[in-house]
Amino acid sequence: MSLSLENALSFFQLSCGRWRSQRSVHHLLHRRAEAGGSLIVVEELEPRDQRLVELAQLHGQDPAGLVGGCWVRWSASMAWDKAGEDHTGESVIGLIPTDERGREGILLRDLGYAEKAPASSRFSMDERDGLLLSTEYETMNVWERFAFQGPNVRVRSSTVEGLSNNASFCIETRCDDVQQDRPTASAAAGNSTSEPALSLLGW
Repeated sequence: MSLSLENALSFFQLSCGRWRSQRSVHHLLHRRAEAGGSLIVVEELEPRDQRLVELAQLHGQDPAGLVGGCWVRWSASMAWDKAGEDHTGESVIGLIPTDERGREGILLRDLGYAEKAPASSRFSMDERDGLLLSTEYETMNVWERFAFQGPNVRVRSSTVEGLSNNASFCIETRCDDVQQDRPTASAAAGNSTSEPALSLLGW
């Protein structure tokens, strides 16, 4: 079951809260899949929040075009992690629509998904109210789709092409618990290393 969402801002507002994500990443080079998990916390930011204003200025955009955004924090682990390896972080995300309905536009981040640098993406919403993101980095391109299967379940798929070639699928469920433990990845065969696991919408 999908939800009817008016625009991208509505999508982000529904995404606010605490989520647990189960992720499977298919590494084309290794021809193997890697499992992982993450805890994600999303908080809404008002359009005039100083963090969003500074984000727009960082990308050379007019802050007046912002309709809102969010602050995302995550803690993740993947099955191929080395001892002591840690995937935690946070990111500010801002939305600047380019159409009257707010279903297309620019998504700004102070920390990218595939590269640890500020990034901007083109976003659009499809006929099923899924959120599509397209991001061009210096060394790779990333395509992502987010969709709600209900108010408390969200799925995400992504494809990365470039120096790192992989495809991933995540199922994210809303959680109300107050325990902020670091999730544990299930075991997977192989001893190869992988790229850090950042969950968007870093998340």
